[in-house]
Amino acid sequence: MTQTAIPYLLMRGGTSRGPYLNRADLPEDLETLAEVLIAIVGSGHPLNIDGIGGGAAVTTKVAMLSKSQDPWADVDYFFAQVSVEDKLVDFKPTCGNILTGVGPAAIEMGLVEAQEGETQVNILAVNTQARVAAVIQTPEQQVSYEGGARIDGVPGTSAPIAVQFMETVGGVTGAFLPTGNRVDEIDGIAVTCMDVAMPMVIAKAESFGLTGYETAAELDENRAFFDQMEALRQKAGALMGMGDVTKSVTPKFGLLALAKAGGTIATRYFMPWSTHPSMAVTGAQCLASCVLTPGTIAEGMAAKSNETPANVILEHASGKIEVAVDYADTATGFEIKSAGLIRTARKIAAGEVFIPRSIWAGR
Repeated sequence: MTQTAIPYLLMRGGTSRGPYLNRADLPEDLETLAEVLIAIVGSGHPLNIDGIGGGAAVTTKVAMLSKSQDPWADVDYFFAQVSVEDKLVDFKPTCGNILTGVGPAAIEMGLVEAQEGETQVNILAVNTQARVAAVIQTPEQQVSYEGGARIDGVPGTSAPIAVQFMETVGGVTGAFLPTGNRVDEIDGIAVTCMDVAMPMVIAKAESFGLTGYETAAELDENRAFFDQMEALRQKAGALMGMGDVTKSVTPKFGLLALAKAGGTIATRYFMPWSTHPSMAVTGAQCLASCVLTPGTIAEGMAAKSNETPANVILEHASGKIEVAVDYADTATGFEIKSAGLIRTARKIAAGEVFIPRSIWAGR
């Protein structure tokens, strides 16, 4: 054969989509693995015409699963963000939307045995070492994808998947506030640099002459804003101890504005070289944590709840997302304990995806 066959599931996880692969079916070394993933997705063309990507950052994501050796976890989830056009693979971040599909995919792959009614799958996010408990609907010990749960950014309804994120603080940088400050000024713009589930640089939309209510398409057309944001993001990455982030998708970037649709606060999220059409699950946790933390860039922009967990509703480009954040604000400091969300996923296809044998001949 002139091509190598690799078993895969194509799944939507939250508001993202991509192939879910068994890590055992892939090359061990990351350099070869990156070439394999580029070929699978079809990176290098704006339509990913020679692969199964969808021509957008939210459809060029890859989940790789394996049985976990961690005493707590059932499955290890190794994530890769493949670029649409640049043939780049970033193994540093994780993705909470794609993670939504990990529980169902692990059961479908036979890595986890389904229970009657509901199945809890404990997931170790390898990239950041976050621990996530996902509850999957499994009537008659089969994954159900049908139900009444709706998430903005996805048409229709599906079975709910409850995800609880734990130990997400400092997963990449080692610190809740990587610069040591709740507000930094970079290029004359006040920002908060925070690492909760995803390292982020967060600013007010008005600091860039924006309302914060622009559509994703309007923001993507504003290249002057992206140039300004990217220069700031790179400097912030260095201040956060992340080194040269020129070719890395982290830290991500977020904008805040006053809520106008009944939520807690209005947000826009960047991936970072394009605008997210809705909201990343990891980004939502970081933005919600920023809203709750005293003294950050979000201070005074939203009414704070004294209850814990606190429900923070983020307005985004496609609607809203609600995050339940368990936190403690004590005399010794502010602590994020966990964050919970309801998401959905769906299996779209299953079979084999083929790559040129010249890239990798298989195991």
